[in-house]
Amino acid sequence: MRWIAAISLFLALAINAQAQTPATPGQQKIDELIRLLQDPEVQSLLEARKSQPASAPPEEMLFAWKAAMRARFDATLAALPRIPAEVGAAAARTRQDALSAGYAPVFLILLCLLAAGVIAERLYLRARTGAGTLTTKLLSLAVFTFSMGLIFFTLRWPPLTEATLMLTLAGIIAFRAAAIAIDFAVARPEIRRRIRLFLGVLFLAIASAMLGKPIGIDPAVSRAISWCFSLVLVILAIEGVVSGVAMSLKARLAIVLSVLILWLLWSIGLTGLFLIGVYLLLLPPLLKVVGNAAETASSAEPRSVRQVLFVRGSRAIVLLLAVASLAAVSRTSTTSLIAGNPAAQAIAYGLLKSVIVLLLADLVWHLSRAWIDRLLASAPEGVAPSPAESARRARVRTLLPIFRNMLAVLVAVMAALIVLAQLGVEIGPLIAGAGIFGVALGFGSQTLVKDVISGVFYMLDDAFRVGEYIQSGSYKGTVEGFSLRSVRLRHHRGPVFTVPFGALGAVENMSRDWVIDKFRISVGFDTDINKARKIAKAIGAELQADPEVGPMFIEPLKMKGVEEFGDYGIVLSFAMTTVPGQQTYIRRKAYLMIREAFQANGIAFATPSVQIGGDDKTAAAAAMLATRDRQERSATGTEG
Repeated sequence: MRWIAAISLFLALAINAQAQTPATPGQQKIDELIRLLQDPEVQSLLEARKSQPASAPPEEMLFAWKAAMRARFDATLAALPRIPAEVGAAAARTRQDALSAGYAPVFLILLCLLAAGVIAERLYLRARTGAGTLTTKLLSLAVFTFSMGLIFFTLRWPPLTEATLMLTLAGIIAFRAAAIAIDFAVARPEIRRRIRLFLGVLFLAIASAMLGKPIGIDPAVSRAISWCFSLVLVILAIEGVVSGVAMSLKARLAIVLSVLILWLLWSIGLTGLFLIGVYLLLLPPLLKVVGNAAETASSAEPRSVRQVLFVRGSRAIVLLLAVASLAAVSRTSTTSLIAGNPAAQAIAYGLLKSVIVLLLADLVWHLSRAWIDRLLASAPEGVAPSPAESARRARVRTLLPIFRNMLAVLVAVMAALIVLAQLGVEIGPLIAGAGIFGVALGFGSQTLVKDVISGVFYMLDDAFRVGEYIQSGSYKGTVEGFSLRSVRLRHHRGPVFTVPFGALGAVENMSRDWVIDKFRISVGFDTDINKARKIAKAIGAELQADPEVGPMFIEPLKMKGVEEFGDYGIVLSFAMTTVPGQQTYIRRKAYLMIREAFQANGIAFATPSVQIGGDDKTAAAAAMLATRDRQERSATGTEG
């Protein structure tokens, strides 16, 4: 405060000495500075800033952490012989605490509470059928918990008794809930037994560690007890890997080594790294088990939005719990390497928040994809949609894949930007730079931009849909799918064309509404036209009555009349209106029926013939035959 007072006095004297001079802009700034320095809040902030110790260099922090870990480890080893005495003294204090308040010993109280919970659970199970289902087991556990909790929270317990009962009951309830999940998720009985034993020791260790401080056990002794429990857990884990799981020797050695490294990290107090290692080791199989269990327990249809929400949501909850535990440990632990280092803490918290963002992005994407795939699914069998409904479904099948691709890009970009923001990256300049780069890229890739924009307008115009047969220039085929840039066409002979939208141009769609198919047949000059018309009409009626091709007709087969007089006969014109894509099949069937009907009714088809007049018919005919032979020989020689 002395230097603040000195500055204030000096400035005040300077102001009095120059009181007769007019105020200048610099003088106004000095007055503002004096006013700020005299503000009590500013003075308190300056004092707090002076009282804060300077942050130690990283190497000093590392040495200090190493010394603290060594002292902690030595204290834990020294406390091992004191475990029996400390536990006995704590048990005596807890017993005396209960007896002094007029209660029975804690062990008897615990047995009575457990007996009440078991009796209530048995009564519930007796009144309910289907005792082996997951819902029944969870509800019975809820009855067990509620009955014990009702008695526990109704009575007033002494402090030590209350802490002991609460932590013990919580451990028992947690163990039973985990056992139910294991019974439902794990099929092999021997693996279930090993996991139950491991979890039982784990919950006992957690309850003992949490109970140490309330009942007055020395912290060093409490750490020694936890260290002993950790040895038991390591032995159980190694035994389970070696004996209970069928895997190769390398995999077993890798898991055993990982377990030992994790135990070493926990022993030296690196709780954050220990949890990260545990999650890396256990989360992949745990997520698989949780997903399978959620999929089995879900009553929704496969790949529906509800099932995806149930399965992905259950996995996301497991990951969120893991992230929350890491955040809690990193916030409360004083022995971690990031403790006291604001930059490291900011990066660590940013990583944890990024995991949450990625989880939400993954959930949003899978829900959206399930909804889109649901809409793209085919209609139920046995249901004949109306033409308008068929057109709507075709349009949906056309637009939704493009929307799905755009949504995937949007979710990925948004998630990446949020993750970068959580990690401390300024995304404002990044977005501005991306905009400038996008403009430059747009000028350099005008063809790509043209393809994308053309595709958008093709979709808005509903020019074609998935499953329709189109032709554009030299490209034709059935539309199989789209991307943001191109359309994929399957030719009727098999080849696949990938055509950019910008290269399509005018599109001929051969699969919309209806198609008129016309064909011509030449008959002899002496043909009875009315008879041929009646035969064609009868064939059209027969085709329309056919259960196979009848529904494909919009208008029946008709003979339009005489189209022209050809060189060798009369050309008759026929036409019919059918649904798109079936005209070729119907025309082939009509050709066969017309041929048989004309032959049966004495109508001859026109054949090329030459009539030669004059006296020397034989010589002319011979000359004609010789000319034809020469033409055939020359054609054969050309082909060879």
